[in-house]
Amino acid sequence: MTGIRPLREDDWPQVETIFAAGIAEGEATFETRTPTWEQFDTAKIPDARLVAVDGAGIITGWAAASRVSSRDAYRGVIEHSVYIHPDHRGRGIGRQVLLAFLDAADTAGYWTVQSSIFPENTASIRLHEQAGFRIIGTRQRIARSELGPHAGTWRDTVLVERRSTRNGTGSST
Repeated sequence: MTGIRPLREDDWPQVETIFAAGIAEGEATFETRTPTWEQFDTAKIPDARLVAVDGAGIITGWAAASRVSSRDAYRGVIEHSVYIHPDHRGRGIGRQVLLAFLDAADTAGYWTVQSSIFPENTASIRLHEQAGFRIIGTRQRIARSELGPHAGTWRDTVLVERRSTRNGTGSST
């Protein structure tokens, strides 16, 4: 059984290990190295950072988000990431952490959650669609991969978004 709780600073070594695995596999991010805790902490919004923890206290996945813009008009729009440890995939942990993340984002007042997913990552696209995201479109040759199996190649990304049913639904919010 997996529990979901807020991500803490002392979780960083395990979170960083999962992040590094996603970088090495080449299907999760354009990043080429993990940030320091200080960089991560500064870049990610504090009110929707979660970890999935198994019964032994091992972190099996995490979710976090950044603002898409510093402009006030976009204050309710965030871009998220969900990472699951390779040894724990296919067990529903991604769904658990994503749904808990979306609830935390709604509670914090965000009205749009978005993400860019490599089209080859069909499991992530399916997971997001099942969680209420819609595909906005494909951004072609958005950047070149520097690591992993796609090193040196231009990569497309599928842009997905989910509108909150609680926030940003009326003309006055």
